[in-house]
Amino acid sequence: MNQSLIQLFTIAEKETRTIIGLMSGTSLDGLDIALCTIRGSGTRTEAELTNFKTIPYSEKQKKRLQSISSVESVKLKEICYQHRWLASIHGDMINDALHEWNLSGEQVDCIASHGQTIYHLPARDQTPSDRPLNSTLQIADGDEIAARTGIVTISDFRQKHIAHGGEGAPMAALVDRLLFGESPENRILLNIGGIANYTWLPAAVEGGHTSFTTDTGPGNTLIDNVVQHFYDRPYDEDGAIARSGVVREELLNHLLQDDWFRDAESKSTGPEYFNIRWVEEVMAQNGMSLDLMPPEDLVATVTELSARTIAESLETQLPALQNSDIYTSGGGAHNPVLMERLSVLLNQNRFKSFAELGIDPDAKEAVVFAVLANEMLAGDGIPIDSSQGSKKINFGKISFPS
Repeated sequence: MNQSLIQLFTIAEKETRTIIGLMSGTSLDGLDIALCTIRGSGTRTEAELTNFKTIPYSEKQKKRLQSISSVESVKLKEICYQHRWLASIHGDMINDALHEWNLSGEQVDCIASHGQTIYHLPARDQTPSDRPLNSTLQIADGDEIAARTGIVTISDFRQKHIAHGGEGAPMAALVDRLLFGESPENRILLNIGGIANYTWLPAAVEGGHTSFTTDTGPGNTLIDNVVQHFYDRPYDEDGAIARSGVVREELLNHLLQDDWFRDAESKSTGPEYFNIRWVEEVMAQNGMSLDLMPPEDLVATVTELSARTIAESLETQLPALQNSDIYTSGGGAHNPVLMERLSVLLNQNRFKSFAELGIDPDAKEAVVFAVLANEMLAGDGIPIDSSQGSKKINFGKISFPS
C-alpha cells in the first residue's frame, strides 16, 4: 500500500491528534497559528488549544496581498505567483512557531490551512446574466506548505461547501455545533472579523428550535477601510477615532437601506461587497461627498453601522434572544466603541468572552479549521443542510509532504 495512505490511516486511528490550524483573515494583519490537541470526532470531538500565536505580515507582504484581494481586475501572473509565495511564507512561519514551542514536525499530525481569501462571490451578488454560481477563491498552496514543513496538510476547505450547494461561508457554524451545541443554555457565538457572523445554538434541553448561522454584514472591514483611507493606519485602535466623531444619522439610514440587509436567509458576504467604494457610491446617490465629511464622523458612522446590523440581525432571526448568552470572538471584540454600542442595542443580553468556552477568542477561527481537518481524518462527515438537502460532508484536500 502507498506509504502516504498508511500514514493517514495511522493518524486516523490515534486516540488524540495534534493539529495546527491556520487562519489569515480579510484584515491581512498576519497568520494565526493554533496548535490543537483533538480527541474523538463528530459530536464526540474535544478540542484543546495548546499553543497560539499570530505572526504579523510585514508591510511589504501586506501590500502585495492587498493588490489581489477583493479586487475585480488583477494580473493572472500575480495570482499564480502569490499562490505559492504565500504558502512558502506560511510554511516558514509554522516552522518558526514549532521551534519556539520546542516541537518538531514529527510531533504534529496535520496542518489545517484556510489560506487567504482573495475573492468571495456568492450568487446573490451576481446579475442574472452571469448564470449566478456561488464561488470563492483562497490562495496558499497546500502542497508547498506540506513540502516546506514535512507535515500532512489539508487545505481548500470552502470548495466542498460550495460543491454541495452552500456559499462557502460562514464555515465556523459547522464546528460550533460539534463543540458547543450540547449545552443547557441558549448560546450565540458572535465572531466580528472583517465580516461579522454568528451561530445560534439553542439549549439542548429545550428543543423546538434549530441552529442558525449567517453573516450580518460588515464587522471591521468598513472601519478599517475608512481609517486606512484617511489616516493611513491599519485600524481604529481602541475605537479612539470613532469615539471622537459624530454618527451621521442621515448617511447611516441610507447605508441601512441596502437590500442585502433585508434578506432574512442565511447568507455570506465579503469586502468585495462592503468596502469604501460602496460607502462612496451610496453617498454620491444621495448628494453627499466622501471627502467633504469629517473623517472621524465617517469612522463613527460605519462603526455604528456594524453595531446596528449585527443587533438587527440577531433581533430579527432569533426567537430566544432575550435569554441567550453572547460569546464574542474576532478583532471587533477588541473595539470598545463597537462593543459598547452592541451592549446598548442588545441591553437585555449577556456578553461574554469566547475564552469562557475554553478557547482564546483570537484563535477561534484557526481552531475551527483544525477541527474540520480532524473530521476529514477521523470522522464520518459534518451534517450540512443546503439547497441540495441534508447530508454529511468532509471538507478539505489532502497534500502529502512527499
